[in-house]
Amino acid sequence: MKIGIANDHASVEMKQQVVAYLKEKGYDVVNYGTDSTESCDYPVYGEKIGHAVVSGEVDFGIAICGTGLGISLAANKVHGIRAAVCSEPYTARLSRQHNDANVLAFGSRVIGIELAKMIIDEFLGAEFEGGRHQRRVDMIMDVERRESKLD
Repeated sequence: MKIGIANDHASVEMKQQVVAYLKEKGYDVVNYGTDSTESCDYPVYGEKIGHAVVSGEVDFGIAICGTGLGISLAANKVHGIRAAVCSEPYTARLSRQHNDANVLAFGSRVIGIELAKMIIDEFLGAEFEGGRHQRRVDMIMDVERRESKLD
């Protein structure tokens, strides 16, 4: 499985630790984030990870900024992305099982690396359950389609 990772300046160190962890677990990792701690704009990296997932360059994305919120908001603007900000493992698992989330986001200023690893494991280990959840995911994607026609 190929995982894309994106981050801003606040999350360089955590990104490096996450990349090492993912590689240890046998994942291929593609870096779409910055490697500099100089201030930068997280929307650039949220959009990059979104496009990488939608295009199929990677199977899933992990997006990290200070809180996880800003980068996830940017990623969610890419048609087809369902980015979920998760600060604990339960939400990460359900974001995949119930919402078919394709980008996991979290904040390097909110959680530590050990919790991040648990969240990643739950997200990547879960599978979309379909069934009644498929109808709801379809409804979310319908909103996206209707909104894009308004532009």
